[in-house]
Amino acid sequence: MSDPNQRDLFGYSLKQQPYNGAPPYQTHSDTSRESAAHIKYRVGKLHREIIEYLKARNATDEEMQEDLRMAANTQRPRRRELELMGYVVDGGKRRMVQSGRMAVVWELRR
Repeated sequence: MSDPNQRDLFGYSLKQQPYNGAPPYQTHSDTSRESAAHIKYRVGKLHREIIEYLKARNATDEEMQEDLRMAANTQRPRRRELELMGYVVDGGKRRMVQSGRMAVVWELRR
């Protein structure tokens, strides 16, 4: 039986982990399921990379992907998980990205 007061590396209750602590996948897709299983043990490291990056500067998803050399389909779900866990928030600013559209500038919760 797990301890209801158990905390993750960032001090948040494990009850606050989105998707029950496992990377989500599309149930109808074998490739999505395989990808989730493959990344499961790297999620914490990827979360830490994004947090460390955002400590230095606020950024759009595209900027994080470029600077961290992280694929969009890896970075964006990890940033979303951090947002759901309360670490990352919409900073209220927008910046133009390569498409010419405006994008959210993400920051760490203060």
